[in-house]
Amino acid sequence: MSAPKQVKPFAISKRVVFEAWGKVKANGGAAGVDGQSIAEFEMDLQSNLYRVWNRMSSGTYFPPAVRAVEIPKATGGVRVLGVPTVTDRVAQTVVRSYLEPLVEPLFHPDSYGYRPGRSALDAVGACRERCWKSDWVIDLDIRAFFDSLNHDLVMRTVAKHTDLPWVLLYVQRWLVAPLKHVDGTVSARAQGTPQGSAISPLLANLFLHYAFDRWLAREFPVVSFERYADDAVIHCVSKSQAVLVLSRLKKRMGQVGLELHPDKTRIVYCKDVNRSGSHDHEQFNFLGYAFRSRIVSGKQGLFVSFSPAISDPAAKTMRGKIKAWRLHNRSESSIGHLSLMINPIVTGWITYYGRFHRSKLFPSLQNINKYLMRWAMKKYKRFRNRPTAARAWLRTISVRQPGLFAHWRLGLTP
Repeated sequence: MSAPKQVKPFAISKRVVFEAWGKVKANGGAAGVDGQSIAEFEMDLQSNLYRVWNRMSSGTYFPPAVRAVEIPKATGGVRVLGVPTVTDRVAQTVVRSYLEPLVEPLFHPDSYGYRPGRSALDAVGACRERCWKSDWVIDLDIRAFFDSLNHDLVMRTVAKHTDLPWVLLYVQRWLVAPLKHVDGTVSARAQGTPQGSAISPLLANLFLHYAFDRWLAREFPVVSFERYADDAVIHCVSKSQAVLVLSRLKKRMGQVGLELHPDKTRIVYCKDVNRSGSHDHEQFNFLGYAFRSRIVSGKQGLFVSFSPAISDPAAKTMRGKIKAWRLHNRSESSIGHLSLMINPIVTGWITYYGRFHRSKLFPSLQNINKYLMRWAMKKYKRFRNRPTAARAWLRTISVRQPGLFAHWRLGLTP
């Protein structure tokens, strides 16, 4: 007589676990604290996925520590990202696949971060049009948002939308999973959620849906905004309205355990050709774009408009990346190999930062040609100490193969 089939406490679909793995693999990413890469996880895929399903279904899955990675900020300092293990990313994606369909339809249309069918460029475009209509904005910065989230309030927002006990169980465990720092020390967490994990963006959006989006729509229904995760801009018709909204918002953030950065949160005047006067702040950065007064071309010729273009910090980061490639020291590589190496990244820059005022990208992208000239002078003896000859040779190639490098397609030839 065969033993009775064991019934798991939680009904979790094996298919959902497999689909979660597909998303984790597609997203890529580094190894967590266990050192296991995506490729290594896949080598014993069936056993690894079964282990995830079995432990989650049994209620015995406990997330390991999250590996902390320090990422330099363009404005100085570092941002600490959390890198869960591959196994943990699969488990988080399983929970997200159950929770996201429940909350996504409820989110505000001006919430753009980490949502299907929405992008940062959509937020920048909406912000651009509203700056033309409203004279003032509040440029918001929530201090250490991902590190400050109140766990009890996060759990209340999750419980409001699902009564699945295993979803609540594992969200709670992920919130308190320890963080392993660069120096090897491990610290417990009483608040916050690691920026960089699979579940954190959804939890952040859900939290701010109640803490910010719905509150603002209820208290100030005539005010519009764009929010991308914890980065937001509020549009106001007058300075007095902006002062009132900001004062009320500071109190609201305090009620939910958050704080607006006192130095980075500001009221900004969207000055253009039709707006006289002045203000202490007449520009702001949003999602890598700098919004300020610019000379633009339209049907009636040149005029001054309050418009976005790549920000100075973003351009500085781009130039730093180009320098870090050290193209001039890759004399063992062919010019075709160099193009294959950098084109995906450069194409991404052009696609994102080239949406508005593309010409502001050109000075940074021109640096690529300078490094290609130095590469040619090192690779070919006939160009040693002859920059003019190296430039002419590259120009000949750009005429023959104008699509070889992504920036050449914009006419940025040597």
